[in-house]
Order: sequence, then C-alpha cells, then structure tokens
Amino acid sequence: MLIANAWAQGTAAADPTGGLMGLLPIILMFVVLWFLMIRPQMKRTKEHKEMVTKLQKGDEVITQGGVAGRVTRVGEAFVHVEIAENIEVAVQKQAVSALLPKGSLKAL
Repeated sequence: MLIANAWAQGTAAADPTGGLMGLLPIILMFVVLWFLMIRPQMKRTKEHKEMVTKLQKGDEVITQGGVAGRVTRVGEAFVHVEIAENIEVAVQKQAVSALLPKGSLKAL
C-alpha cells in the first residue's frame, strides 16, 4: 500500500561494439609501450650485436666496466684487450660496450 511495486526492468539489446571499446585502452597502451620501450631496446640490442661481431684486431674499445684498451686478439667468445703496455685482459665479447674512434686512447 505505501510502497510502490518494483518491476524488473527489461534488458537492453547487447551493443556489439561495447566489448571492443572496452579493450581499446588496453590495446592503445600496448602500442604506446611497444614504440616507446620495446622497439628502441630491440634496436640497441641489434646494433650492439652487430658491433661485437665486427670487432677486429687494433680496434679501441671501452668495456662495460669502464676499462679502455686496444683489441689484440679476437676469439670465439672472448676478446683480448691491451689496457697498458704488455698488459692484456681477456674480456667477454658481450662486455664490450663501445667502439672508440681510432687514436682516442692517446688522448686519454
């Protein structure tokens, strides 16, 4: 008497684009993540791998530890780097971080 009857509301027709619009922000975030983070990292990795494969005797390099030297021997997995006169260290190829222009070590 005092309370009105509650009737169930009819369901609206399902919107076929509703699911796609719900996924759109997630897809957009993945695309932005790809172009801002993943793609540049893949490019740097590819450039580093190419630089390591092209190492040859006489190249001046800097290792990831900050040691600068001249390549004396190139092996399958290791590079021998002369860091001072008659002092050589064996370094993994992947530990070479940069290839210096010729004559850079004289300036150091």
